[in-house]
Amino acid sequence: MMQNSAARRDLALGVIVVLLLASVTAAFPQFAQPGNLAEILDDSAILILLALGQMLVILTRGIDLSIAANLALSGMLVALLNKNYPGLGVAPVLLIALVSGTLLGAINGLLVWRLKLPPIVVTLGTMSVYRGVIYLLSGGTWVNDNHMSPQFLGFIRYELLGLTLLSWLAIFAVAAFAVVMRYTVLGRNLYTAGGNPAAATYTGIDPGRMQCIAYTICGAIAGLCGYLWVARFAVAYTDIALGFELQVIAACLIGGVAIAGGIGTVAGVVLGCLFIGVIRNALPLIGISPFWQMGINGLVIVVAAVLSARRREDKRAILEAQAA
Repeated sequence: MMQNSAARRDLALGVIVVLLLASVTAAFPQFAQPGNLAEILDDSAILILLALGQMLVILTRGIDLSIAANLALSGMLVALLNKNYPGLGVAPVLLIALVSGTLLGAINGLLVWRLKLPPIVVTLGTMSVYRGVIYLLSGGTWVNDNHMSPQFLGFIRYELLGLTLLSWLAIFAVAAFAVVMRYTVLGRNLYTAGGNPAAATYTGIDPGRMQCIAYTICGAIAGLCGYLWVARFAVAYTDIALGFELQVIAACLIGGVAIAGGIGTVAGVVLGCLFIGVIRNALPLIGISPFWQMGINGLVIVVAAVLSARRREDKRAILEAQAA
């Protein structure tokens, strides 16, 4: 029943995204040109990657407010590395970004798991700490494109079949997450740990441990996105991706990931990201300032959270009726 409900929700969101795209295209025909659609996918790729990681955390009844700060710190680390050692190539940069992000995510996970601290408090704190560390590392200075090697900047811009490597990374991640969440023990355990922690404990699943794993994976993705962000925009500074965590959370909630945990699909998250991506690219065309996007994201989060809570209550009522 739950799978059918999720499928219907994803289908409805898919229809909304198509209608939104058609509406914008009707007013601005050039919006649906293949080149522009590829650019929208490229623009949404980092959001998709981060939202997939955030989905795991929310599924286990957590939240990661430090995801953008993790991205920024990892991005600054690799930018400074490339600035000082431009001949290293891309492979060490990718490795350091992944290791850095993984460690930062694991810190969140361990604090939540071992110390039983509220996830929102932990990640709000680490968000500020990570931003402060960036300032200490960089001394408040920027690393610009003239400090970055051509290999560092060009890696994600390599095109294959009309799409950049950045877009292909997002597509590969979506496919990998779809397989893991549907067909592996890890995916089932994450859903169980968030859906019913008490029942999960009785079956031998430690909800806290699964939450720690989710934070660690989310951190690894954020670290990788640190390099992707810096390479795509050719700049690193203390406040890169500031506030981007709100877009990531909004994409998850729009995509049907329940803030109370245990409910959400990869397809829904991707559609949520595309919904935001279309709106973000359409706003300048219709004359609305991009600065309104923060307010729009906040409104979307509130509405999605309300709908998520109502779905949770409906599910509880159904279960209680079946038990009676």
